Amino acid sequence: MQTTAIVESPAAAVEPSSAAARRVPVVPEALRSNFTVLVPAFDEVDNVAALFAELRATFARHGLDGEIVLVDDGSRDGTYEAALRESAGMPRVKVLRHRRNRGKTEAMVTGAFAAGTEYLVLFDADLQHSPEEIPRFLEKLGEGWDIVTGRKMGAYEKRAVSSVYNRLSQTLFDVPVRDLNSMKAFRTEILREVPLRHDWHRFFVVLAHAQGYSVSEIDIELFPRRAGVAKYSGRSRVLVGVGDLLVVWFYLKFSEKPMQFFGGTGLILIAVGLLVGLVAVALRVLGWMPPFGYRPLLTLVLLLETVGFMLFGFGFMAELIATLRAEVDSLRRDRE
Repeated sequence: MQTTAIVESPAAAVEPSSAAARRVPVVPEALRSNFTVLVPAFDEVDNVAALFAELRATFARHGLDGEIVLVDDGSRDGTYEAALRESAGMPRVKVLRHRRNRGKTEAMVTGAFAAGTEYLVLFDADLQHSPEEIPRFLEKLGEGWDIVTGRKMGAYEKRAVSSVYNRLSQTLFDVPVRDLNSMKAFRTEILREVPLRHDWHRFFVVLAHAQGYSVSEIDIELFPRRAGVAKYSGRSRVLVGVGDLLVVWFYLKFSEKPMQFFGGTGLILIAVGLLVGLVAVALRVLGWMPPFGYRPLLTLVLLLETVGFMLFGFGFMAELIATLRAEVDSLRRDRE
């Protein structure tokens, strides 16, 4: 469940961050108001005031009139109330709320369906990226890209882990970007259409690229967290991330043709079982008794044949499900 408040407020001037020292981006006129800054937030009450102040300043400085959607993901520290208070009087602001913590992926999806614009800019509430990056992403989107990702520059915590993770992702998925888990801007329709499971926000770019959406990348600065604590840290997150990485790889590689994996593996086991059976028969005919006897060979044949036929049958059923899903997706696209 969620509640919504749409509120309004005057712009206020705030000194630009160091990111503003770069070339001033040229935002296409069509994009100046046709974007939503989507902010998932969980226990970020200490950052909310600065977040809205800097967003107001960036919008005023670059002549932007975009929408802001903040999704409070079940915070327990008053983030939702602080967001309502700090955004009071600002035009085009929506503050949404999950009654319990559901995760960043779910917060992103909630915000995407609440947004009323063609483009989204995903922005973290901890202000480790400067709002001054927003015009740069909009400028890049104006070149015609479907997705623009940010590549974190400089030294930061977890850089080594992030580098290994991103390189592994590039190897498995052949994605033309070097950082999958950073600030992003993209067409709203993508987040509404690409199926995301819990914690799959890290693979949003991978899944979208697999569906044919174009992807580009720009370098962005990463700043230390100003207040609060990181929500995605610890060794367990690394293990979860690698596990999800393999699941997504399997999903992309075999979801369209599951018979290639399950059926193929099943046929191999069936063939090996038949070969072992023929060897056992040949040994019996020749009168040569293996040191361990014939029973283990017969047991192995039964095991290989049973598992092989089970996998083949599972692959056949999965193929039928994949076909039905493709037909449903085709009907949905026709209706749209």
